[in-house]
Amino acid sequence: MRLGVRLGARAAALTGLALLLVLAGGLWGLDRLCPPNLTRAASVGTEVLDRDGRLLAVLPAPGGVWRLRTGQADVSRPFLDLLIATEDKRFWQHPGIDPVAMLRAVGQWARAGHVVSGGSTLAMQAARLLEPRPRTLRSKAIEALRALQLEWRYGRSGVLDIWLTLAPYGGNLEGVRAGARAWFGTAAAALDPAQAALLVAMPRRPEALRPDRHAARAQRLRDRLLPEVAGAPVPQARLDFPRHAPQLLGRLAGPAVVRTTLSLPLQAGLERMVGSRMANLPPHVSVAVLVAHAGTRQIEAAASGSGALDLTRAIRSPGSALKPFLYAQAFQEGLARPDSPLVDLPQHFRNYAPENYLHGHAGRVSAAEALRRSLNLPAVALLDRVGPLRFSEALRAAGAKPRLPAGADPSLPLALGGAGLTMREMAGLYAGLAGQAAGPLVLQGQAPPGVPQTEAQRMVAQILTQPFPEGGPAGIGWKTGTSWGGRDAWAFGFDAVHVVGVWVGRPDGTPIPDAMGRTLALPLLAQAFGLLPDAPRPAPPSFAMAGTPDAGASLRLLFPPPDAVLSADGPVVLRAMGGRRPLTFLVDGAPLPGAAARREAGWLPDGPGFYTITVLDADGSAARAPVRVR
Repeated sequence: MRLGVRLGARAAALTGLALLLVLAGGLWGLDRLCPPNLTRAASVGTEVLDRDGRLLAVLPAPGGVWRLRTGQADVSRPFLDLLIATEDKRFWQHPGIDPVAMLRAVGQWARAGHVVSGGSTLAMQAARLLEPRPRTLRSKAIEALRALQLEWRYGRSGVLDIWLTLAPYGGNLEGVRAGARAWFGTAAAALDPAQAALLVAMPRRPEALRPDRHAARAQRLRDRLLPEVAGAPVPQARLDFPRHAPQLLGRLAGPAVVRTTLSLPLQAGLERMVGSRMANLPPHVSVAVLVAHAGTRQIEAAASGSGALDLTRAIRSPGSALKPFLYAQAFQEGLARPDSPLVDLPQHFRNYAPENYLHGHAGRVSAAEALRRSLNLPAVALLDRVGPLRFSEALRAAGAKPRLPAGADPSLPLALGGAGLTMREMAGLYAGLAGQAAGPLVLQGQAPPGVPQTEAQRMVAQILTQPFPEGGPAGIGWKTGTSWGGRDAWAFGFDAVHVVGVWVGRPDGTPIPDAMGRTLALPLLAQAFGLLPDAPRPAPPSFAMAGTPDAGASLRLLFPPPDAVLSADGPVVLRAMGGRRPLTFLVDGAPLPGAAARREAGWLPDGPGFYTITVLDADGSAARAPVRVR
């Protein structure tokens, strides 16, 4: 008989085991057939971080929901402790459903005739947040099964992360990190007890407990959850999420976290500077400023006054801001040196007759002086010797691609900025003048190897290192540029660490009357350098540069030549070279009005006849030419 009892017990045990195996197999099969849908938890916004991990901007999740991926390490300890104490005391013990809490809820319902407490665990709440359903008994049963499944698959920490990411905080706010930013302007890890208590309370009834609409109600529930914070104020308004560098964000959306090379303090300072400048500009005129580290060629800040338009990528004419690289190539190829004499006089280059911006001419100048004064004719003459195609290819090799009209080849106007380039490309070129490698700039990661600095670039850097006209940081190398018709006003500057570019213009490319890089862009360049930390500045020039053009050369009257026959139909421009300024032009002994520092003057003949043109310099030297006007 004992044997029969033992056999019966064994059979019962085997049957029970078989049933458990069947049940486990069924649950396993159901789990595989109906996996939890984690789409909502995985669909989060993008956080854009600066180089030190500081939050620059937040982009919402699809659908415009402000939802940020949140884990236990992202929230404060007071928040976690209070959440578990008030929502799920046995969270760390039960398997996803809490039988004690469920029995208590059923008993309260039976006695009161209505639901007093739901008995939902954090796992059940996480299941409901993943797949919202109508509040019915059937939904409750599904949530309970899903809660078991979530804890089985992801463990208690995984369940907690789902809840922390999806908890509702009113409107389109989801997740503790989004709630902390929107209601308190702080990171969830820095919540104090009063803030933590409000964010624990709100998910119970997120719309009814919004502090901006129902402050008293939200405060009462918060104080009931944590009496020791009673009386602490609640926020009265929802705060905006950070959105620095909006022009750069369009190309960064995608991953949950994007790391950039930007610096938050510098970016914020640059945005304030641009915003202040925009208030004083004519209608529809905008500003773009770019700061890059010369050594790494990483962009550290970029700001624009044109909404979401990234004007650092706009293709514009750089004007004379391109000249330093032409001079560098001419120096590199031995075609000129900083002290080489060049001539700034009217001349034709086949069918091309350039003029200086102010239409005057300096006569004989050094190459260094011609570059500093941004004279057009010497630059075109140098390009004629270098070759437009070779100059264009050198720019390409350094990371800048000149854009020309369809079917056009590089030609002499390239010396004066007659091609399209972007601010980023230009700043990459100026990195070579800062003593580093020239090449493309980057906003993420490391820049590829660039073109190393040459001795010729060092000479150009020394030429451009000069005081700002109206004050500013010392020891900065800088160059301005103005495109044809005043469409673009530029200024680029560099020291041993940073490169800065400034553009002022209209995004649609229409001209600005009297626009000049020196007046519109250069003051902003000086301001931008004032935001940067002190850095080693380029050394002063180590080669001789003529301080006064044509100093020591004999005074000559270039136009008109002796015995010239002139027309009385309009004004005549008298030009001289050599001598020591100031110069004085006379006609038949009577001085002409004009700027004494210039080497030309306008004369309107009184009528036909014979005249004597004379020019005097500061030393009393004179040059004369008899002319006839008919």
